[in-house]
Amino acid sequence: MPGMGRMSAQPSPPGDTPFGEDTVRAQAREMARRPFQAPDTTLPRRFAQADYDAYRGLRFRPERALWREARPGFQLQLFHRGFLYREKVELFEASGGRARPIAYDPANFTLPEGEAPGADFGHAGFRLHAPINRPDVMDEVCAFLGASYFRAVGKDLRYGLSARGLAIRTADQRGEEFPVFRSFWLERPAPGADSLVVHALLDSPSATAAFRFTIRPGVATLMDVQASLYPRADIDAVGIAPLTSMYQFAPNDRAGIDDYRPAVHDSDGLLIATARGEQLWRPLHNPRELQVSSFAEVNPRGFGLMQRSRAFADYDDLEAAYEKRPSLWVEPIGDWGQGAVQLVEIPTDSEVHDNIVAFWRPAEPLKARQEYNLVYRLHWLPEWRGDTGLARFTATRSGAAGRSGRLFVLETQGGRAAGTDLPQLEVNASQGEIRNPVVQPNPETGGWRVHFELAPGSARISELRALLKTGEQPLSETWLYRWTA
Repeated sequence: MPGMGRMSAQPSPPGDTPFGEDTVRAQAREMARRPFQAPDTTLPRRFAQADYDAYRGLRFRPERALWREARPGFQLQLFHRGFLYREKVELFEASGGRARPIAYDPANFTLPEGEAPGADFGHAGFRLHAPINRPDVMDEVCAFLGASYFRAVGKDLRYGLSARGLAIRTADQRGEEFPVFRSFWLERPAPGADSLVVHALLDSPSATAAFRFTIRPGVATLMDVQASLYPRADIDAVGIAPLTSMYQFAPNDRAGIDDYRPAVHDSDGLLIATARGEQLWRPLHNPRELQVSSFAEVNPRGFGLMQRSRAFADYDDLEAAYEKRPSLWVEPIGDWGQGAVQLVEIPTDSEVHDNIVAFWRPAEPLKARQEYNLVYRLHWLPEWRGDTGLARFTATRSGAAGRSGRLFVLETQGGRAAGTDLPQLEVNASQGEIRNPVVQPNPETGGWRVHFELAPGSARISELRALLKTGEQPLSETWLYRWTA
């Protein structure tokens, strides 16, 4: 197609350099020995002052996608700089042991009238397309855009929550530090390839890092992540495999909400699989004040932010289609040692703000001038089911119980509990008193309904825990909830 030659990498263009599996790690190691230098954010005024709608108008032309003519099963499109995305990100195509710059070309974008930026203007990020819904349609599968944020979808899903390369001092009084991806190397896929490898160089005042992503689109889109971290300084508040999402309200959390919709969120709960075989379910909350919860663990089997409510009626929003937002599960490969899954919940009065963060925090700080290697797999999918023998808590509702009490109504489905006699309910509270606990069958769902009252007394906060079991055998996940006055 016309113009494809400008977009595709040619043999040995200016800037052509050797590239191998250790190239990015070597760069990250070397950068960590030098003082941090902030990325280039210089932009012409019309791009720097662009609002959201103006930035959306800077669309990449699909007919100029990289690899379009070769038909390898993937296509690459680029993001323009502007609006919130001011950093210049270097992009390279890697093949045959060489890396070739992907040059900026204004003809690749639908730009407004006026002088086009020069060839050194650069890009803000990129997105990958592959046929995950229909074999004849190249759907957008994942995007890397802004700081170290990236997101992906599986079959029949829409964008929702994001992942990040690294989180530093999240919800810390010293202020959060946002690492950025400075450069990407995309390995040119072979014809018919079902996976794509992306290398990334991360940089921040406190650390550098090298990432290798192996991306496999599908019903569940998988990303195998190899990360090598190189702290410039000791880091006592680091988040590994951080996830970022939005939660405004749901049936358990509607105080002060004046909205026709039953719920508004990209994720509705945190799921943790412990090394002991326990499965923890913590419904999300939009608090009045910042809240941080820590779930101590040694070598976790996984954690993630789930979107369990999957019916249109759960949201009744034709435009947002929250029922199609993906869940994201982090599966550690190898031992991660001692630490905690941390959940940060930030107050919000709008669905446009991401206010939920979850990540793994090692028990020991990262030390300067050391190397830390981590491997994990990201699953972008409708929901991670985990231990299918355990009943899932599929709904949490809450309402007033008398003058000062609180009623909780929980629904469970599936697992061994579905075929048992009336299970036992184990429920307790760290503060206050649990009253009137009841388990009964729900003929509408085929599961069990749990309800109980919390009488908090003078308590201002109480950690709640509920579990269905028979004898000492758990029949359900462990439901956790933080009630605040």
